[in-house]
Amino acid sequence: MKNMACFSIAALALLLTSTSAWAQDTTERVAEVPQTQAAPPAKQPGIKTFFKDLYGDVKHLPSKGNAITAGIGGGLALAAHPWDDDVNRRLVGNTSAERFFKPGQVLGQFPTLITAAGTVYAVGRIGDQPKTAHIGMDLIQSLIVSEGIVQTLKFVTRRERPDHSGNNSFPSGHSADTFAFATALERHLQWRAVIPVYAFAGYVAVSRLPANRHWLSDTVFGATVGIIAGRTVTRHGRDFPVVVSPMPGGGVYVGYTRTR
Repeated sequence: MKNMACFSIAALALLLTSTSAWAQDTTERVAEVPQTQAAPPAKQPGIKTFFKDLYGDVKHLPSKGNAITAGIGGGLALAAHPWDDDVNRRLVGNTSAERFFKPGQVLGQFPTLITAAGTVYAVGRIGDQPKTAHIGMDLIQSLIVSEGIVQTLKFVTRRERPDHSGNNSFPSGHSADTFAFATALERHLQWRAVIPVYAFAGYVAVSRLPANRHWLSDTVFGATVGIIAGRTVTRHGRDFPVVVSPMPGGGVYVGYTRTR
């Protein structure tokens, strides 16, 4: 298990630094085009910026968009609740499912994700790549915000785990943290990263079911928490591609906007 954790961290860090470097290289190529006014050099995000941004993230958690997202996620979790026992019976003890989803236990752990995010930030700082460092910092902040929400909800709800190991089942921390990680990364890399990052997050979320550590509704609302954390941390300077807004006369509009 220890070797798997080390391998997972290394693989995640390598993937993230590679995609971050690609994104920065693309930006630098665009910057080579002659412009009438030179843009100021990007600043490396430091510790002071980290805490300032983190404070702003927490401050902006209560928002209309997040309330709508939480409402939709809560509704989906409530709809999934009647299926909790049935899904649990089908997946727990299923050897094929347990074997296939076993790596998710390590890939979605907070230590694995925070180490990978910290590695991306360190590579950006050491290599003088502000964009990469910024991605790493947003990944770290998204995980911290996600964990803060998750641990608060766990303490308040006190839902028993399906394996009876504790009263901290709702919501799933693995699901929340990986979706926070995926959302923050997708916001930087835009539409090209949608499928791989959310496939990774979905894999980790589902892995908690055959492991008998969470109910289906735990993972659904965990994903909601992660999306809220990821979009809150990356709210500045870019539009979120998924738009959720109330409709006149009732109802909710959900749309996706592809950006270049």
